[in-house]
Amino acid sequence: MNGHLEHFTLVLFGAASDLSSRKLLPSLYKLARWDQMPDRYNIIGLSRSPKDHEAFRADARESITSHVKASDVDEGQLDRFCRNLYYVPADLTEAEGYSRLRKTIESLVTDMPSCNNLLFYLATPPGLAPHIIDNLEQAGLGGRNQVCSSWRKIVVEKPYGFDLKTARELNAVVARVFNEDQIYRIDHYLGKEPVQNILIFRFSNGMFEPLWNRQFIEDVRITIAEDFGIRSRGAYYEKSGLLRDIIQNHGLQLLASVAMEPPVDLSADAVRDEKVKVFRSLRPITEANVREDVILGQYEGYRTEKDVAASSTVETYASIRWYIDNWRWKGVPFYMKAGKNLAKRVTEIVVTFKCPPQNFFGAPASCSYTSNQIVMQIQPDETIAIRFGAKRPGKDLITDPVYMKFDYKTSFDHELMSAYQRLLLDAMGGDQTNFIRQDAVESSWRVIDRIRDLISDPESYPVHSWGPELKQ
Repeated sequence: MNGHLEHFTLVLFGAASDLSSRKLLPSLYKLARWDQMPDRYNIIGLSRSPKDHEAFRADARESITSHVKASDVDEGQLDRFCRNLYYVPADLTEAEGYSRLRKTIESLVTDMPSCNNLLFYLATPPGLAPHIIDNLEQAGLGGRNQVCSSWRKIVVEKPYGFDLKTARELNAVVARVFNEDQIYRIDHYLGKEPVQNILIFRFSNGMFEPLWNRQFIEDVRITIAEDFGIRSRGAYYEKSGLLRDIIQNHGLQLLASVAMEPPVDLSADAVRDEKVKVFRSLRPITEANVREDVILGQYEGYRTEKDVAASSTVETYASIRWYIDNWRWKGVPFYMKAGKNLAKRVTEIVVTFKCPPQNFFGAPASCSYTSNQIVMQIQPDETIAIRFGAKRPGKDLITDPVYMKFDYKTSFDHELMSAYQRLLLDAMGGDQTNFIRQDAVESSWRVIDRIRDLISDPESYPVHSWGPELKQ
């Protein structure tokens, strides 16, 4: 077991949720399987379902065997993991369940019942967060109630509010019960290996770092495309839309990772300081430029999806041209495209460098055909490719584009951690680097709210197309 982590109790609100079943319980099991959990730990699930400990363990076993590849399921290890699982049935809006929760926590650590290390994970709809936090405080389980040398932390899933106003309200509720250094606002994209590698790629390689600026880079393109629709999430999407669901969190976090300045050190706040500076440097979207720099779309047939209004104007696609008005990036466009039911599933960042001053090597006259690019793909593959021009075989001096590619799967001989494994481990260990700070949440909502205020008429686009395009 991991001797660097202290014993703790993880309290999983929404233990019966899809997120818990597909991601959290399998990720916790794999951490235990890889000896990355402490010697002593307890996991307590809460939900409305009237089940006991054994029923919860049986459900967890089914979730793990369904979502972890068979070669990673060791029956002995799975038995040991499940013995650490407990369950408290509770209506999360009522105080009574939290009294039972506290008694359960204290019963599990009998040698020091008032000095538990507690990690609360809210795998619940955002509307429940204020109820959960208030009830934790009432039960004496809030972060500001901690005693002895124990720690208390809370992980809050996205969406963190639905606009700037509700994000601020939620921040105020959480801040009344937990200190900022106890709050872990999670975006699972920040736990993906290729996203974490952006920082390393940029700042540890002398061949790239000096070129990462307006003098050498023509543009940056960020794509978050899915080849399927909203599936069964119509009720959620009608409230959310793509700007809230993807751009405000995943999209802007990727942009900040590409554009940030080097931090003064690798501490959590130093890294997050630089990301917030990017958000504050984004050129405002105004009435004068919104139609030029923003297109929203809705895929054909969206209005016939289950739980979607027949006259819905909710966007399922967005294409945005951002400008970062600071010394490094002034004048460089950052194109961001995200959407549902697009031509293929891909998340990638493409950095295109400026052309040489003169093209000597044959048609075409423009160097765009062989422009130098760095292509960082996050999914479905986890790769980094460098695109450059090479001589076409034959007597003529004509260039063709070629690639050199790095692939995580073929370059390393051990299994990669999933995003949730990494972020759970970081939260247990107290590393907030890959979690979102309050000021970043509010800065990102400010720009998204501005777009929503200015444009509300999405264009229709065919299913499995690339959606409507901005004028270049």
